[in-house]
Amino acid sequence: MSWWSSLWASSSSADDPLRKLDPKLREFLEKESPVKYSSSQQPQPPAAQSAPPLQPAAKSAAAAKSAAAESAAAEAATAEDDKGHPAVPRESQFQDGRYAHLWKTYKPLAEIEAETKSDHEKLMDVLEGYKDRKNQIGKAALENCALEQVDWRSCMSNPSFADRMTMCRSQIKKFERCYMTQTRLLKALGYLSTVDRSPEVEEDIQMHADALYQRMMAQDAEIEAAKKEGRPIPKFSPVMPKAPASAAVATPDPPLELTPEQQETLKFRLEKVSEEDRAAEEEAVRAEMRAKAEVASRVKGLWKQQELERKERKERGEATMWDKVAGAFGTGDSKK
Repeated sequence: MSWWSSLWASSSSADDPLRKLDPKLREFLEKESPVKYSSSQQPQPPAAQSAPPLQPAAKSAAAAKSAAAESAAAEAATAEDDKGHPAVPRESQFQDGRYAHLWKTYKPLAEIEAETKSDHEKLMDVLEGYKDRKNQIGKAALENCALEQVDWRSCMSNPSFADRMTMCRSQIKKFERCYMTQTRLLKALGYLSTVDRSPEVEEDIQMHADALYQRMMAQDAEIEAAKKEGRPIPKFSPVMPKAPASAAVATPDPPLELTPEQQETLKFRLEKVSEEDRAAEEEAVRAEMRAKAEVASRVKGLWKQQELERKERKERGEATMWDKVAGAFGTGDSKK
């Protein structure tokens, strides 16, 4: 009857994947494997059915516990330390407050570099920022004149007979007019005139400058149409405001008091431009003078800070050789 019993055994253990293994190996696998196999015919109840359903009181307690955990995580994410810095910086992958104790001594790389910079490096940063502002204004003007650039390139790559005769003169003039006007408008509106301004505000100023340029082009088209039709030339209000204004700038810069030399420079530059571009050119020149005045004030502030640091080191008896040389020659505002 061994074959009969083996037949019934095979049918009863059909669901056992370990039935053909060696008993010792099977015992080892059942002991070490994280997945447990059962050869019994009685099915195991699922976990969802074995657990009793939560009572309403238990559900409310669990909901309150989860809400309390979420509020605690939100408070930890928005909490600040004694220096006013967020307890969990944005560099952390866990903004819910986890591992906040590991971020207590964290400092961004820019802050560390600023603390370790020498006086000369700080001064060069101010001057490089002023130079970089000019480059960024030129890039923004090129972005606003993208369509004019496309027309110019199309004319050069696939010119018509008239374009060959004129060598794309009209397209070149259109691009130059756009670039110069956009540059004036960006300067007059205060583009990149503030160091700590957000990129969103700078983008709004760039878009506002392009909107003013499009308005100027529409007015010029109306004037040309009136001349061709023999109608009176329409009068328009000046596109460029007299003060640097923008919807993104809440507090415009105060008007700059020009010195006699600056007034002569302004008059000389206005004589080189046409009548319709003089308003924008005047505001652009004034904006450049304001930017130079701001750079000068920042340089004076650095000189004053360096002078105070030298005095503190001298009082502590830690004066360096450069401090003695600077004190002897009176660099910065030490003479004043």
